[in-house]
Amino acid sequence: MRSIRLLALSSVTASLLLAACATTSEPAAPPVAVAPAFQAQLLEDVRILSSDEMAGRDTGSPGGEMARNYIVGRLEALGIAAPAMGRLQPWEATGRGRAGPTTYNGVNIIGMLRGTRVTDKYIVVTAHYDHVGTHEGQIYNGADDNASGVATMLALAADLKRQAPEHNVIFVALDGEEHGLLGAKHFVEVPPVPLSSIAMNLNFDMTARAETDGKLWVTGTYQHPNFRPILEAIPADGAVALAFGKDTPQDTGADNWVEASDHGAFHRAQVPFLYFGVNYHPDYHRPSDDFERITPSVFTSATALSIAGFRALDQALNR
Repeated sequence: MRSIRLLALSSVTASLLLAACATTSEPAAPPVAVAPAFQAQLLEDVRILSSDEMAGRDTGSPGGEMARNYIVGRLEALGIAAPAMGRLQPWEATGRGRAGPTTYNGVNIIGMLRGTRVTDKYIVVTAHYDHVGTHEGQIYNGADDNASGVATMLALAADLKRQAPEHNVIFVALDGEEHGLLGAKHFVEVPPVPLSSIAMNLNFDMTARAETDGKLWVTGTYQHPNFRPILEAIPADGAVALAFGKDTPQDTGADNWVEASDHGAFHRAQVPFLYFGVNYHPDYHRPSDDFERITPSVFTSATALSIAGFRALDQALNR
């Protein structure tokens, strides 16, 4: 996450816990997994994507390809269709490298899901799967940055397969974020649907380690104030609550996240955006950003809030 130049249960969690217990004779919503299964898959996705075997998932590396194959397999297992242009969107671009400007060959991964109400508009959900690879013999596994955001996106995809969204949804696992939002820039230049049909971008980047301040930050409501009242009604989940900010003129340097991750490319393309992510922690962009540092209950709560946020936006927009 954050390619900066400096370098109460929620309704979602409640549904995960209670859906399997519903026995009424009334028509039921599509079944949802019980909470333990939801958490187990969420953690398994992060564990695999941040394993030493994937060697930090740098763009163009064998580890990046392994991560890509895993994500493609998960999308296909969930039944998330590929767009007409295909599941993979390869690109070549020059970005930031440790030794200076470097040409990278990356690949975005795309899935699509049809909505039930707004069938001419799309919500684009993004999470970058690349990280910074290895350096001086150390692996930067990037469990929070951003295996966590990919896992949250996959959990959302599973939830939307169980109960269809109202808008069409495009899921994009983006490559090359760490080298300058390269995959996101390519996506908005060559999107699978016209940019004018994209209602908004919802970007997940670092969703696991909210224990730093107990907050899952929402950036972008200063630029798009109509989104804030939609999300303010969502209650805290366990020890994690939504917080709003990191997007005003008073937020400077590393505390301004408006262009700190892939949503920045959508913002520049004048596509409305929101970014969900946790605050900086001591393992950010360090070899110690490992799976074992994640507190399962905290990550599960942040992901439940992310899903609740999507559902609220999906239901409120284009009314």
